[in-house]
Amino acid sequence: MLKSMTGFGRAEVTQGETTIIAEIKSLNGKQFEVNLKLSPLLKPFEFEVRNMLQQVLQRGTIDATINIKQNGASRPVVINTALARYYHEAISTMATDLNLPQEDMLNVLMKLPEVVSPASEQMSDEEWAQVKSVISNAIGDLDLHRIDEGKVLEADLRLRIDNILAYTEKVKELDPTRKEKVRQRLDGLLAEYVGKENVDANRLEQELVFYLEKLDISEELVRLQNHCRYFRDILNEEESSKGKKLGFVLQEIGREINTTGSKANDASIQQWVVMMKDELEKAKEQVLNVL
Repeated sequence: MLKSMTGFGRAEVTQGETTIIAEIKSLNGKQFEVNLKLSPLLKPFEFEVRNMLQQVLQRGTIDATINIKQNGASRPVVINTALARYYHEAISTMATDLNLPQEDMLNVLMKLPEVVSPASEQMSDEEWAQVKSVISNAIGDLDLHRIDEGKVLEADLRLRIDNILAYTEKVKELDPTRKEKVRQRLDGLLAEYVGKENVDANRLEQELVFYLEKLDISEELVRLQNHCRYFRDILNEEESSKGKKLGFVLQEIGREINTTGSKANDASIQQWVVMMKDELEKAKEQVLNVL
């Protein structure tokens, strides 16, 4: 099973006069990074919320917002009169200096920070348990999105690897012809510049074998096929977090493709190598989104 790092999850519960809303968005990232926005009542539980997110989501850039809304007067409030008086004096002075109207001052004061606050800043165990349930549901919703997107990523990655393997077979078919072309080219050059009658056949054969060994790509092709099969084996693993491992294998695949291209010295094979590189780049782009 493959999971994407991108997804969105949301959960909402209303009980009595209280509504709890959790919204979580995930994007791809090398590590686990969280941008957490919590209602003031939840600040003491920030560390626990982060742990809940990390245990399931594991990796990526996470934006999480958990809000608690009071729909009625279910929770008593305290009005900070001294702070309101300070705000009033400062606003009145500024309004007088700028010759601005001072109507509806009470409404303005009530909206200023910390003028009105809940009478109790502590959340009960029952309330926190309910908030945790909402957060867990939002995380689960996001995880389902990751699984759905992961299926699309997996299908595309399998296609890219299958294409690379198919192109590898094309290269293997052309390889014997390539060696014969090299032999004919060397024979032609020697006949032109040295004269066929002046060539030592035994020495030529030795040098030709040495030269062809340097250009041999059979080991690269075998390793390339093995890496591709290993890539598919990783896709079949039950582990959910394997994006980094897949990325490492793609690096090895790229190394064998590049070596094959540099040693091939054949235009026909180079065309298939270019197509391999194209498939590899597409696979690398997709793996960046894999958990």
